[in-house]
Amino acid sequence: MSKLEKLYLQLLKGNADGNISFQDLMTLLKRMGFKERVKGSHHIFTKVNIDEILNIQPKGNKAKPYQVKQIRGIIVKYKLNIDGHE
Repeated sequence: MSKLEKLYLQLLKGNADGNISFQDLMTLLKRMGFKERVKGSHHIFTKVNIDEILNIQPKGNKAKPYQVKQIRGIIVKYKLNIDGHE
């Protein structure tokens, strides 16, 4: 199992939202087919056929827990997998 697959499963479980690397989360989103745009510390992710826009910022080298929760909600809502397919 790859590092990104482990991260994907960890994110779906929701038991370690405050312990996810920001860099790893960005890599996962890109792997899932999201396009990134950067404005200062804001990393804005969009994807075709996804209504929501993800606007995330790091907290040190970790992702903010509430933003991880938002991302989990979108993954579940749109039934996205690690390869970006529904």
